[in-house]
Amino acid sequence: MTYTTQMNAARQGIITKEMEAVASYEGIDPQELMKEVAAGTVVIPANKNHTCLKPFGIGNSLKTKINVNLGTSRDCLDLDVEMKKVKSAVDMGAEAIMDLSSFGDTHTFRKKLVAECPAILGTVPIYDAIVYYNKALKSITSREWIDIFRMHAEDGVDFMTIHCGINRNTADRFKAMKRKMNIVSRGGSLIFAWMEATGNENPFFEYYDEILDICNEYDVTLSLGDACRPGCLADASDISQIEELVTLGELTQRAWKRDVQVMIEGPGHMPMDQIQANMKIQQTICHGAPFYVLGPIVTDVAPGYDHITSAIGGAIAAASGASFLCYVTPAEHLRLPNVDDVKEGIMASKIAAHAADIAKGIKGAMDWDNQMAAARQKLDWERQFELALDPEKAKRYRAESTPEREDTCTMCGKMCSVRNMNAVLAGEDVDVI
Repeated sequence: MTYTTQMNAARQGIITKEMEAVASYEGIDPQELMKEVAAGTVVIPANKNHTCLKPFGIGNSLKTKINVNLGTSRDCLDLDVEMKKVKSAVDMGAEAIMDLSSFGDTHTFRKKLVAECPAILGTVPIYDAIVYYNKALKSITSREWIDIFRMHAEDGVDFMTIHCGINRNTADRFKAMKRKMNIVSRGGSLIFAWMEATGNENPFFEYYDEILDICNEYDVTLSLGDACRPGCLADASDISQIEELVTLGELTQRAWKRDVQVMIEGPGHMPMDQIQANMKIQQTICHGAPFYVLGPIVTDVAPGYDHITSAIGGAIAAASGASFLCYVTPAEHLRLPNVDDVKEGIMASKIAAHAADIAKGIKGAMDWDNQMAAARQKLDWERQFELALDPEKAKRYRAESTPEREDTCTMCGKMCSVRNMNAVLAGEDVDVI
């Protein structure tokens, strides 16, 4: 190859096979896509060693994509169950899978994902370092953190989250600013604790140039993690969050100078009235790099229903400029999600993504809804099922409550407005008795 990364190719005027696939899926001109990849406003995560990848583009001008988090933990260690979640997520249209495994044979699971999963694959190497070295946090050396990053790149991971915005300086500022929920990012809390225990600089910040070398070698997209994302509404948009975002903006420009693709991770818990402003601030500070939002969760009081609180926030965020939604399941804050939770989370996130695509005028987004409207006007139930985000559930609901007449449902019966308006406009009598 005459290029190193997708960004490097685009800056040379080369349209890669990944760019061609993305342009075809999005229904856009490959030349226009190439310009956005060159500018950094679109990323195509595509590790050279992930050979079964179906590439997708992530950027505000493209369809909103969703990511599904999964992986093993000390309490839930069943690789077969996690692979069922992966298959279910891919079948339901998730564009990305993020392996957050924090216990067990993580390397085998990651290799299996790379070999078998066509979705974009992401990881957080901080978690895996804890598993791999199996020693006290403060005993892990700076070099060992970076070695795990390289291992994931070699394995074929397409994008990696590194919490490099929380360095010694920002950590000191964080301690001076009181929060209700402190740091709720798992990776952020681990690297903060490591810095406090060792007195050393964050290795992902200190050795950022070496990380960029690795990204160049394997074409890994960086997802710059927000260690100081708010974990409750009261902490939203505080100084720690914004200060870290400024650092991430600086690191974005350093990556772009090396032709490395970058996404920025965004806020977690946030009141609805702050979301749009946060999206605009990110776009300004991080120079238009794609924004990957973790929710946002718009109220703190709905455990068991956080797929809904997240979908509300995600729809507002994506309509306001976010490119990539991290799904949230009903199990958020409570336990590791099971297969059913994963499905509920994906459906909620896909609804939010599609609603946002309509709002921001993505090409073809409204066509799907227009087709559904036509099927409903004709009372064509089978066509409605075909067009539904979840055909299985739609069919089951109708089958569970069979109407007296096929041209009605058990909600309205003969008083169905659609049925009666069709009759009136066709010059027929309306029979409601």
